[in-house]
Amino acid sequence: MVIRKLFRFEAAHIVRGCSTDRCKENIHGHSFIVELFLQSKTLDNAGMVYDFGLLKGAVKGFIDAFDHCYLLWSGEKEVIKNFVKNCNKRWIEFPFNPTSETLALFLHKGVQDILNKTSFANGEGEIKVKSVRLHETATGYAETEEDEELLNRVPLPMKVTFSPGILQENFVLAYYLNGGEWLNTL
Repeated sequence: MVIRKLFRFEAAHIVRGCSTDRCKENIHGHSFIVELFLQSKTLDNAGMVYDFGLLKGAVKGFIDAFDHCYLLWSGEKEVIKNFVKNCNKRWIEFPFNPTSETLALFLHKGVQDILNKTSFANGEGEIKVKSVRLHETATGYAETEEDEELLNRVPLPMKVTFSPGILQENFVLAYYLNGGEWLNTL
C-alpha cells in the first residue's frame, strides 16, 4: 500500500548549464511542493502504513531546512557564493547543480535515511520511500522512483553545508550533520 504526504517550501537558485537563459543566468525562486510517497507491505497496529503525525518530526524538519533559503551549487562562481553566504541567513550548499531532478533525488535519499534510522513502536513494517515528486512550478515536476539507478548516484555521506542560520533554527539537522557532512547515521 502507498500513502502520500505533501510538504511545501520556498527557495531560490540558479541552474547553470541548462538551456534556458533566464534560468541559467539569473537568481530566481520557486514555490516548491514535495509529494512524498511511502510504501509498506504491512499495516501497523492501527491499520496504517505510517502515521502521518510522525512525519511532522524529523522528515518535516529535514524538508523545512529548504524553506526560504538559497540552494547553492558548490561549483558556482566564487563571487556568487560569497554574495549568497554574506547576504543571506539561510542557504544550503550542495555538491551538485540544484535542479528539481537532483533535489528530488537528494530528498528521496534523505527521507529514506531518516526512516531507516527510525525506531518504530507501533508494529510498522518496513517503510520505503516509493517516490518523491518535486514540483518546481505549477506545470512541471521531477519524480524519483524507488529502484531507479540514479538513486545509486546520490552517495551518503555527502558534503552538504547548511548555513548557520538554518542550523540555529532547525535542531533536527543536528542528527545529520557532523563537520558539514550529511551523515548516513542518526
